[in-house]
Amino acid sequence: MNTVLSVLALLVALASLGLVLQQRRAPGATEPGDVSDLPEDALGLRHEVAALRAEAATALQHLAVVRYDAYARGSDANLGGALSWSLALLDDHGDGTVITSIHGRSEARTYAKTISAWRCDQPLSPEEEEAVGQARG
Repeated sequence: MNTVLSVLALLVALASLGLVLQQRRAPGATEPGDVSDLPEDALGLRHEVAALRAEAATALQHLAVVRYDAYARGSDANLGGALSWSLALLDDHGDGTVITSIHGRSEARTYAKTISAWRCDQPLSPEEEEAVGQARG
């Protein structure tokens, strides 16, 4: 019985809220989707949207990280802890970079390679290729 009363009270509260919001709407306000209130300079807005889309295409949007143990061999494959990694950072055109950090027991080395049109002039390691492939989708 308490559940029924709670649900009924909730419905009454929602209906009241709807009435209050409807009364607060400014006189002459348009409904969502009504295009009569669009600025006259719609062509200017289209140019702005096109410029924003072009700018977004060069943003680094395609990211992927591959973690691995660079020194694992044979039966020791699961003992290292996967501290090495390759990170691909690419835009919509496949331009960007892949950064690799290889961690050993006493040192760490970091490398960066330039990617252009989803390809690299330098040889990529299997992990780097995997990161670029995952970033590409």
